[in-house]
Amino acid sequence: MMLEIIDIHTYYGESYVLQGISIQVEKGSIIGILGRNGMGKTTLIRSVVGFTPPRQGQILLKGVDITHLPSYRIVRMSLGLVPQGRRIFPSLSVLENLNVGARGQGAGLWNEEKIYSLFPVLKARSNNRGDQLSGGEQQMLTIARALMTNPELLLMDEPSEGLAPLLVKAIGQSILQLKEGGLSILLVEQNLPFAIEVGDYIHVLGKGMVVHSSTPKELWENEKVKARYLGI
Repeated sequence: MMLEIIDIHTYYGESYVLQGISIQVEKGSIIGILGRNGMGKTTLIRSVVGFTPPRQGQILLKGVDITHLPSYRIVRMSLGLVPQGRRIFPSLSVLENLNVGARGQGAGLWNEEKIYSLFPVLKARSNNRGDQLSGGEQQMLTIARALMTNPELLLMDEPSEGLAPLLVKAIGQSILQLKEGGLSILLVEQNLPFAIEVGDYIHVLGKGMVVHSSTPKELWENEKVKARYLGI
């Protein structure tokens, strides 16, 4: 098992956000996390990466308890983060942004050549500053920078946010390529069709709890869950 989240309870001050969430990510799988705004999706990501550790429960990464480890140690354990809002370095070039995330060299590891194969547009923009890229190019760069850390598990927070449909499709195809390469992904999304397209299994959050879990097909056909928890 790549990631095990076991009955975690996470707070912001005295605000009780995650109220007993348990989720597993098997190696080589894409697990989708859906829900309306404010239901705890980003807090779940922050709990895993160590930004907002849970007060109760346990998080295991490749069988190792990371619940209360500092973020820098968690990331060194082959975890990559694609944050919401992209957060690239706007004054650095594409190549410089990639080099910020670079970790290690060798066969099978992510490097500039592999990144440009996955995202050819970044090669054409390699000398452009981050703030000279389109929204879609910035999202590709954010994913690419995370890949340069050579993760086995990738946490992705709203990668389709604010993108045109054609770009969303391109990002989805890239995510499926990463899965084919053996990468495990925990994907937080509000875009139901996108999550359905790439996910192997879906969990829906409501008020800090898992309120529905199923295959993508089963969720797509469940009108009650979609209406009540996703507003669709």
